[in-house]
Amino acid sequence: MKQLFLLAILLISITTSALAQDITVPQTTAAVASDAIQEGNWMVGANIGTLGYNFKTETFTLAFEPRAGYFISDNAAIGAQAQVGVQFFDGGENFNYGFVPFVRYYFPEGAAPTHRWFGEGVAGFAGSSLKDSDGDRIFSSVLGLRAGYAHFVASHVALEGTLNYTRTSSDILIGSATSGLSLGLAFQIYLPGRANR
Repeated sequence: MKQLFLLAILLISITTSALAQDITVPQTTAAVASDAIQEGNWMVGANIGTLGYNFKTETFTLAFEPRAGYFISDNAAIGAQAQVGVQFFDGGENFNYGFVPFVRYYFPEGAAPTHRWFGEGVAGFAGSSLKDSDGDRIFSSVLGLRAGYAHFVASHVALEGTLNYTRTSSDILIGSATSGLSLGLAFQIYLPGRANR
């Protein structure tokens, strides 16, 4: 009986000490937006929302779109995005590629320490390995506009959501759609330049 009583006291002590400790909640936001988008900083990242399956056409799509940019002034960046992807369908596969420079501007209106709205224009070229596709070309220009929201989850790290309009005649996925509207999700890291360290 004495051992059972001591065991109960020990369990109560351990439980009480465990509950008394501070529980740290993971960081989900950081007040660093204005520091991250200063002149001289860099941004690197990739679109991460371009994995999909189309039930109607029975195609599976996987794309990787890394990007890098440089802030030429506060709130304004220029850069380029590479596009590499593959689409699997009954009877074959289609390899997609492209190079798309971009210009991005973060709006000071509606800004907060933890997030920023931005607009982006893209113009480049894209291609595809798919041949004999009606109305499509194996190599084409790409033009597009994006409106987005960058939410800073940590110091100089942001998750971005975008609404995209893209126009191209080639068989390539741009933000999970060929010509037309699409939604995208991206992960960006904002690196301070030498002058901002």
